[in-house]
Amino acid sequence: MKAHENGFTLVELMVVVAIIGTLAALAIPAYQDYTIRAQIAEGLTLAAMSQSAIEEYYSEYGAWPDTNAGAGLSDKEGIKGKYTSEVFVQGNVIEITYGNHAHHFIQTRKVFLTATNNAGSISWSCSGDDNFKDTHLPSVCRGDQEIVEAIVDNDKEGKKGSK
Repeated sequence: MKAHENGFTLVELMVVVAIIGTLAALAIPAYQDYTIRAQIAEGLTLAAMSQSAIEEYYSEYGAWPDTNAGAGLSDKEGIKGKYTSEVFVQGNVIEITYGNHAHHFIQTRKVFLTATNNAGSISWSCSGDDNFKDTHLPSVCRGDQEIVEAIVDNDKEGKKGSK
């Protein structure tokens, strides 16, 4: 009688390799998009300080600041991170430029945060330049969604009640 051999056949091993290859082919692009979105989120976090400065400037002067210095911020190269090369204020727009160690898909690309005065409150919308894939942008930047609203009217109930 022939002894039963242990182990896998070549066909079984090839099937396993094919399954692993298929899973990797699906997972790598999804992970790459996730990584890029995380790098873009860094720029949005850095721009939050600029948003507050613009809101305060508008609340005090009733107009948008011309530059970073006008808003009381560091110059555009002074606001940077690992993936963000600069954050630039010009009027009601914050321009975030990616560089440094950012993924090559977003090197030199820009995200824009645009402020709008809505009768006493400022709302912010987010958009990327024309070179961004929609899957690379965080969900708040797809389709010009409103991302933040800040009250700038000094006569609101909260300020009166806190005296």
